[in-house]
Amino acid sequence: MGTERRIASENKLQEANKVQVKSKERVAVHGEVFTADREVNAMLDLVKSETERIESRFLEPACGNGNFLAKILERKLAVVRARYGKEQNLYERNALLAVSSIYGIEIQMDNVMECRERLLEIFKNEYLKIFHEKYKQECLKSVEFLLSKNILWGDALNYCEPTSEHKLLKFSEWSFLSDGGVKRRDYTYKDLVNKQFSVFSDLGEESLTSNPNNDYPLVNYLNLNSEAYE
Repeated sequence: MGTERRIASENKLQEANKVQVKSKERVAVHGEVFTADREVNAMLDLVKSETERIESRFLEPACGNGNFLAKILERKLAVVRARYGKEQNLYERNALLAVSSIYGIEIQMDNVMECRERLLEIFKNEYLKIFHEKYKQECLKSVEFLLSKNILWGDALNYCEPTSEHKLLKFSEWSFLSDGGVKRRDYTYKDLVNKQFSVFSDLGEESLTSNPNNDYPLVNYLNLNSEAYE
């Protein structure tokens, strides 16, 4: 990514942080008003230590285009850079872990796409600043895949996609191992909520959800893609 393109991307992200209303119609129909940047940071500062813990998981059940999730990712990546910025493999693994810990549900498909793109751009800008000559396309593709599974189009109130089929939402739990392997397990959002389980355990104890809907073989963190799970 060239310097001019990166600056343009950063400017685009800054503009996204300032948008609070897309249209009066969306406010009337969906009550859609995005939280301002200052309020987002003030609220996240109430749980500051968790926002700076790489593996700490966050779920935003009405994430919009990602105002909260973007700031959480920025904070996590700053920690990753400080700890692992001189060792590319360690940086990549822990930066992907940070991305995998962020979850969102949004009922407006355009917001879903914007949120995924926004988080990807935040990761890409940070990654290429550090490893601009050594970056790996596979790493960026793994981030894109993680976001496709973690930022979902759905209605958090009825646990389903907003379609006539009412397909239950499924989230993936990503467990990163020291050898570079990643274990993926899928659970329905409904089961997670009904068991009063805050997404997934990230403290190492046994999961309260012992029977996943899908359990996948180990995949290297640089090979997270749809082909790997076929």
